[in-house]
Amino acid sequence: MHATQARQSLIDSALRLDAKGINHGSAGNLSLRWLDGFLITPSGMPYDRIVPDDIVFMDFAGKVEGRRKPSSEWRFHHDVYAARPEIGAVVHTHSRFATTLACLRREVPAFHYMIAMAGGNNIRCAPYATFGTQQLSDYALQALEGRLACLLGTHGLLVLGTDLERAQALTIEVENLCEMYWRALQIGEPALLSDAEMALVLEKFRHYGANAQS
Repeated sequence: MHATQARQSLIDSALRLDAKGINHGSAGNLSLRWLDGFLITPSGMPYDRIVPDDIVFMDFAGKVEGRRKPSSEWRFHHDVYAARPEIGAVVHTHSRFATTLACLRREVPAFHYMIAMAGGNNIRCAPYATFGTQQLSDYALQALEGRLACLLGTHGLLVLGTDLERAQALTIEVENLCEMYWRALQIGEPALLSDAEMALVLEKFRHYGANAQS
C-alpha cells in the first residue's frame, strides 16, 4: 500500500465510524502501523476536514513528521505497537454505550458469547487517568493484556486489530455488545456464561471465519 493510500484508509475508517454514530466530530483517534512507526489522525480536527497530508507519522523514538500535531492520545497508540507486535491498527472512540459503561467504571462480563471476539471472557475497564498521559497508557495496556478491546474509565473505548479493517469491525461489534449489555441492565442483572463455557467459545473462535479446509 502506498503512503497516501494508507493515510486515506485512516480517514475512510474514521468517516465510516462517524457515519455509524460511533464517533462524532473530532472525538477519538485512529492509527495504523507503518514502517518503523505508525500513522495517526491529527489532534482536534473533524474527520470530514482531514486530507491525507494531515495524517501524522510518528516513529517509535517519538519523532513526528507532518504538518499537524498528532492526536493527544498518541502515547497509548505508541505503547500498544511497541508491546504487541501482532497489532497493526488501533481505534479509540467515545461511542455512546461503551462510554456510558466506562463512566460507570463497569467491565462488560460474559453476558453474551460474542464477548469472546475481544479475546477473553470479559472486556475490562481500565482505571481513570487524564487523557494523553503515560498513566492512561499504562492502565490501558494492563486492561488489554490478552485482549483486543478495553474500556477506559470515564473516557471511552480502545480497540486493537491485526489490520485496520479488523479493528474497525471489532469497534462496531464491541459498541453493539455494550448497547446490549446496557439494555439488559435496565431489566436486571443478566445471566453470565461460565469460564468453562467461554473457553469453548474462545477455542471455536480461533478458527472463526477460516475458509481453509482441515
